[in-house]
Amino acid sequence: MKIDRLIGILSILLQKDKITSQELANKFEVSRRTILRDVDALNMAGIPIISEQGQGGGISIMEGYKVDRTVLSSEDMKAILTGLQSLDSISGTNRYRQLMEKISVDDSASANVDNHIIIDLSNWDKSKVSDKIELIKAAMEQDVKISFHYFSQNGESWRMIEPYHLVFQWSDWYVWGYCMQRKDFRMFKLMRITELALTDEKISDRIVPEYICKKLWDNTGGVEAVVKFDASVKWRIIDEFGADFLKYNENGDIIVTITWSNIPALYQYVLSFGDKAEIITPMEYRQNFAKFLKKMLDKYEM
Repeated sequence: MKIDRLIGILSILLQKDKITSQELANKFEVSRRTILRDVDALNMAGIPIISEQGQGGGISIMEGYKVDRTVLSSEDMKAILTGLQSLDSISGTNRYRQLMEKISVDDSASANVDNHIIIDLSNWDKSKVSDKIELIKAAMEQDVKISFHYFSQNGESWRMIEPYHLVFQWSDWYVWGYCMQRKDFRMFKLMRITELALTDEKISDRIVPEYICKKLWDNTGGVEAVVKFDASVKWRIIDEFGADFLKYNENGDIIVTITWSNIPALYQYVLSFGDKAEIITPMEYRQNFAKFLKKMLDKYEM
């Protein structure tokens, strides 16, 4: 798009004293004539750009022109490129990396970014989630609502929401927005969404509260339990709660006090550890969990 190219050219001129039209043409993969037309467009917009012919010539912004020349350092550019590269991991393209390469004067920043930090935001079913992310992004750009079929522990339902944020949390992607059915702001897991579609309905002019990231085990008004874990699963507990969150008994077992949104979610989590986890208190939860396990065992008795 022309506007993207104009912004890119201006960014380069703010960072570099002089550059030739051919260098710009190569960088943006267009003809030299197109670059010259872009320079004319920037001049018409009131930005004094000078073109010097001959040996040592090139394109530059008039010296003394009052403009914010805040320049990104090489380290700044590497950090930005790393973040943009992580977005490419879910889109399946090099779109974001190419964008920064076009406006980066220091090519070494983009060349070295791969060697140090790799952030992969994709999941095992990358293609399906990527398609959903792109559609939701389009909805937010167009200010329209989305509709979809949703699966939750309470059953299946048809939803229409006003999407405001795409959220990557706990290795999964979510869309956060205003649910027309529940009349409140809700979070929806993308992997549980099917039949996702844009609608023709515009997003309402409403006050949108700030999104606050909530940990899955820390839900206000949820159920609290003390759980004992075997030391052999310490790696997973640290991974999910952090080392500072843990306490230990005299036998070296790990003791964690956690809060879940509901009791079934607590039971499912404890069960995921097999015989390496045990509910200690409250006694009511412990006894009910024992009944839950007995029902499971009854299914396998011959």
